[in-house]
Amino acid sequence: MFSFAYYALAAMLVIVAGLCAWTLAHQRRRRRHSALQDLMDQADRLETDLKDCRDRLQRAHAVMQFSPDQPAVGEVEAQQAVDSGLRALLQQRLWIRDRAPSATQRELDEAVNALVRARHQLEPRLQALDDAQTALDTAVREHFQPDR
Repeated sequence: MFSFAYYALAAMLVIVAGLCAWTLAHQRRRRRHSALQDLMDQADRLETDLKDCRDRLQRAHAVMQFSPDQPAVGEVEAQQAVDSGLRALLQQRLWIRDRAPSATQRELDEAVNALVRARHQLEPRLQALDDAQTALDTAVREHFQPDR
């Protein structure tokens, strides 16, 4: 009777330890999958933001352009900045393709955080572009439609 209790207790401990190990492994897989999904989503969002920024800059410069043969002041620098951001994003996407499957959880989390930071840094610039575009549209409208 005494040994049966030990065997039953040992079996229960093995079962509990197995369930704990399975739960922990399942949580890690789920966290990793979530981090990979976040990484791809953040990369897509950053790409959309950068392309939106490029489009807004082109619209603003098109309105300000006096000579179609020459770029407006700051247009080249702004385009280079956006292109640089897109190149950096391409490098990030290559890292995702090549390294993310074997990356540690910490590396995945750092990559996600880097993309989130980049988007947060871009947000005020996009807002400033919106404000400048609104002011520019108002100025152009007032210039071509003076008070009646």
